[in-house]
Amino acid sequence: MSQLSNYALDGWVQAAGGLVSIPSALDGAIVATTGSDGLDFAAMLNHARTVGGPALRAMTFHERARLLKGLAEAIMGRKEELYVLAAHTGATRTDNWIDIEGGAGTLYAYASKGRRELPNARILIDGDTEVLSKRGGFIGQHVYTPLQGAAVHINAFNFPVWGMLEKLAPTLLAGVPAIVKPATATAYVTEAAFRIMIDTGLLPPGALQLIVGGTGDLFEHLTGQDVVSFTGSAATAAKLQNHPVIAREGVRFVAERDSLNAAILGSDATPDSPEFALFVKEVAREMTVKAGQKCTAIRRALVPATLIDTVQEALKAALSKVVVGDPAREGVTMGALVGRSQLADVRDKVGLLATEARIVHGDAGPVAGADERGAFIAPLLLRCDDPDSAVQLHEVEAFGPVATLMPYRDLAHAIDIANRGRGSLALSIVTHDPAVATELLMGVGSFHGRIHFLNRDCARESTGHGSPLPVLVHGGPGRAGGGEEMGGIRGVKHYMQRSALQGSPDMLTAITGTWLAGAKREEGEVHPFRLRFGELPVGYTKKTAARTITLEDIEHFAHFTGDTFYAHMDEEAAKASPIFGGRVAHGYLILSFAAGLFVDPSPGPVLANYGLEGLRFIKPVKPGDSIRAALTAKEKTAKTPEMGEVRWNVAVTNQEGELVASYDLLTMNAV
Repeated sequence: MSQLSNYALDGWVQAAGGLVSIPSALDGAIVATTGSDGLDFAAMLNHARTVGGPALRAMTFHERARLLKGLAEAIMGRKEELYVLAAHTGATRTDNWIDIEGGAGTLYAYASKGRRELPNARILIDGDTEVLSKRGGFIGQHVYTPLQGAAVHINAFNFPVWGMLEKLAPTLLAGVPAIVKPATATAYVTEAAFRIMIDTGLLPPGALQLIVGGTGDLFEHLTGQDVVSFTGSAATAAKLQNHPVIAREGVRFVAERDSLNAAILGSDATPDSPEFALFVKEVAREMTVKAGQKCTAIRRALVPATLIDTVQEALKAALSKVVVGDPAREGVTMGALVGRSQLADVRDKVGLLATEARIVHGDAGPVAGADERGAFIAPLLLRCDDPDSAVQLHEVEAFGPVATLMPYRDLAHAIDIANRGRGSLALSIVTHDPAVATELLMGVGSFHGRIHFLNRDCARESTGHGSPLPVLVHGGPGRAGGGEEMGGIRGVKHYMQRSALQGSPDMLTAITGTWLAGAKREEGEVHPFRLRFGELPVGYTKKTAARTITLEDIEHFAHFTGDTFYAHMDEEAAKASPIFGGRVAHGYLILSFAAGLFVDPSPGPVLANYGLEGLRFIKPVKPGDSIRAALTAKEKTAKTPEMGEVRWNVAVTNQEGELVASYDLLTMNAV
C-alpha cells in the first residue's frame, strides 16, 4: 500500500491528512491511500496561468505536437508498469490495452494532426478573409488564440489513462496548461501515468498539475479564461455546472456524461443474415468489455418484434460463454467492477430496471468461483416487451454488464424508443439496407453524438460501437451533456478563443504571418523558386509575362489528353451553353500554361510540388485571350530541419485584368 501524491507547483506533494483508502476490485485489499488536504488550489491555478500558460503559448503548434509525441513514447516505453497496477481495477489485459495503449494512441494521433493540419505558428487562421470595404483596404479575418487560463480536467474511474490523455492531447496542443483530477477509485493508475509524463522532462514548468483527492475550493477561483472538462454522471455534471462561479464568470464547461446508448438491428435483417450475427456479437461485446463500465456501452438493444425471441436466444448463447473472475486466471474473459460500492450501485439499478423488465440471462448475486471480497457480477440481459410504457429503462443506467432487449414495430417506433434516452454518446445501426440506414439517421441523428453503421461490408475493419476515436467527436446532446471532446482539431479549438480581426490587409498579414488578399506584394529580381525556405519572405511575388491561348492550343491539348468535352471542341454546342457562349480553353490547360509562366526549371531550393488546394475557375478563357499569373508566397511551415512547406497563392488573370482562376500551390522547399 502506498500514499498517492499530488503534483502541484512543479513538485510532488502528499496530503497532510484526510486520507481515503482505495480497495482492489479483485479482493478488497487496500491498494493505495489518497487525499489532497493542504493543497493551495488558488496557487495552483495561478501557477498554471502565470507560468505554464506563457511557456506553452511561446511554443508553436508543431513544437507542442512534438511534445505530445514524446509523452506518447514515454507511456508506451513504460506501459508494463501501468498494466501491473491496472490489474487491481478488475479489468482484463484487453480492457487495459484500450485504456493504456489507447491513451498513448490518442497522444500520437494529436501529435500527427498537429504537424499535418496546423501551422508551425502560434495563431490559427479560421476560414477565408472577408473583404469589408469597396477597395479592399479594410478586411476581416477570424483567428484562434489560446485561452490564458487553465483547463481543469475531471475524469471518470473507468479509463484512468485514456480518460486523462484524451483531454490532455487537445489541451496541450492548444497551448493551455491543465490541472488533472482523476476519479478516486482508479487514481493510482492515473498517478503512475502522470509520473511517467513528468519524468520525461519535456513539459514546461506549470504545464501540468495533478489532484488525487478532493478539489476543495478550486472552483471558487475559476475565471472566464478557464475551462472545466468533465466526464462522469449526469448528477455530478449538473452539480458542477451549476456552481455559481461557473455561471458568474462564464467558465467554459465541456461535459461528457453517461448515457443510455442503444443499438438497432435493422428491419432488413433475418436470422441467417450476417447483420443478425454482427448485432448479437456487438451487443455481447459491449456488455462485457470493461465489465460494461463504459460511457458508450450499449444499454438498450432494439430489434424487430418478429425477431426478439431469436435474438434473445442468440444473446444468451453468446453471454453463456463469458467467464467472470480474476483476469489473472486462465480462461477468464470478463473481470470485476471497479469496487464494492459500484457493485452495490449496479445491483440497486438492476432492481429498478427489473420493475419494468424481466431478467432473461444471469443474476445479480455472487459469481461462482470468484472472490466474494471482490466486485464481481455476471452479465445481465433483461427483456422489456412494452418499451412504450417503460420509464426507468429510458432513465436509469446500471453502469455495469447490463443491457435490455426491446422490440420495435417499425422504423418510426425504433426511432422513438432510441430517442427516449434524451441524448446519447453513441448509437449503432446494424443494417445492409441504405434506405433503412437513411430513414433511421434522419430520425435519430439529432439525439446521438456518434452513429456507427455496421454491416458485412465494414465489419472486418470496424472499430466497434464503443470505441471513441481521436479524429471523431466524442460527446452527445441532451442527457449526454451537450459537449464534445476530441474530434481532431475541433477538440483543440475548445481551449482557444475565436476572435474576428479587422484592419488593413498589411496589418493582418503581419499579425497572422500569412499573406492575405489585398496585402502588399514584394517583387524582386530573384525568382522566388531560387530562394531557400529561410530566405523567402511571406508576400514575395513573381508576376509573369502574358501568353495568348490559341484555338490550336485548345485542340492540341484536347487530343493529347483525350479531354474532348464539347465546350472545347464543338463551337455550336458551346455557343448554346448559358455558361460558355463559344469554345473555351480547358481549365487544366490554363493551370498548365500558368505553371509554364511562373516555374523556374533549374534545380534549386524547390524540392517538389505536391499538390494544390482551393482551385476555382472563375471566368472562361476563349481562343485569343491572354493569361498571366501572379505567384505569391502565402504561408510557410517548417516541417523538418532540412525542409519546409510553402503555400503559394496563384492568381491567373486575362488581358482585362479579370481573375480567371485561383488556387493555392504547395511546394516543399529546402531550408
